[in-house]
Amino acid sequence: MKLIRNTILGLVVLAAIALAVILIFVPGYIEQSRNPVAEHPAYPVSDAALALHEDLLIGDWHADSLLWKRDLTERGSRGQIDFPRMREGNAAIQVFTTVTKSPKGQNYEENSADAADNITLLSMVSLWPPRTWDDLTERALYQAEKLEGFIRHDGEVTLIRSVADLDAVLAARAEGRPHLGALLGIEGAHALEGDLANLDRLEAAGFRVIGLHHFFDNALGGSLHGHSEAGLNDFGRAVVDQVVARGMVLDLAHSSPQVVEEVLAMTDIPLVVSHGGFAGYCDVKRNIPVDLMRRVAESGGVVGMGYWADVTCGDASPANVAEMIAAAVTELGEDAVSLGSDFDGSVATAFDISELPALTQALMDAGLNEAQIAKVMGGNMERVLRARLPAQSQD
Repeated sequence: MKLIRNTILGLVVLAAIALAVILIFVPGYIEQSRNPVAEHPAYPVSDAALALHEDLLIGDWHADSLLWKRDLTERGSRGQIDFPRMREGNAAIQVFTTVTKSPKGQNYEENSADAADNITLLSMVSLWPPRTWDDLTERALYQAEKLEGFIRHDGEVTLIRSVADLDAVLAARAEGRPHLGALLGIEGAHALEGDLANLDRLEAAGFRVIGLHHFFDNALGGSLHGHSEAGLNDFGRAVVDQVVARGMVLDLAHSSPQVVEEVLAMTDIPLVVSHGGFAGYCDVKRNIPVDLMRRVAESGGVVGMGYWADVTCGDASPANVAEMIAAAVTELGEDAVSLGSDFDGSVATAFDISELPALTQALMDAGLNEAQIAKVMGGNMERVLRARLPAQSQD
């Protein structure tokens, strides 16, 4: 009997140790494998480029950092973005997007909405609250709570809900403070769980950038990577109407071409494709067709340029990203191009956010003038935010 008890106790201890190892090391291992930065020598940056870079307002439309088990107030040894590295790279404004569902085996060609969900297991091993394990709205809200905690701990970050908040960030930076602005977005309105009332909850939590789709068809309509290639259904049109009415930014990244067509037809606001590439430079399915990009530009909106090889058709070095940006500026106009890195979005990059001066150098080398660089790096983003956000926060 004693031997049996000792054996059981030993097995329990081993199981506890195994569980502790999983909870401590597995989330970090997953992130490290999903968001690597290629080893490289330091990118050369001239004094002229560095001087220009220090004067820029720099903003980025998309990072998935809240998905991972990492403190954004500390300079990380993994991943591609955090608050200290934002400051090192002179980045001022970042949209932190909440991923709530991602199909197993995801790819750019076609995914089933019924495929096993990668985020469920990740949320469990990362010790997210049980309320998030089977509720996509709660997953988005929990990631918002994580960001709020990071903001409180840092002390020099503002959650931007309104133009007044944006002005406060810029005023603090003009005073020489190391202040940052953060916005909340959802990557796919399946986070609403099919209930428009959940948009009230997300809005109250500070969400201002609403992506309609991610890697699969959802309750709003067709994804760029789904089975149906459908447009919007009645619920999808209702969500679009509400996003427009509430002073939110409407993000078309990952939406089907038919959805993009229909949103363009039913809205009169600057639209955003938050992250991807320019199809005229890299013609792959992940990048929506050039004619649709032109129409997004005509709305007064912007297309965010990403930093990973699948959308740049190259090594995604600063030079290659800059070449793509220059091609997009030529085709779409200097007012229609922004940064949309997809940092920490399960992508491999050749630089992290601390190395943004190298991108400024590369844009200069690609032939863009200082005014064009200023627009691409953040001026166009500021313009769209001012056009869409409410003047004052009502929360």
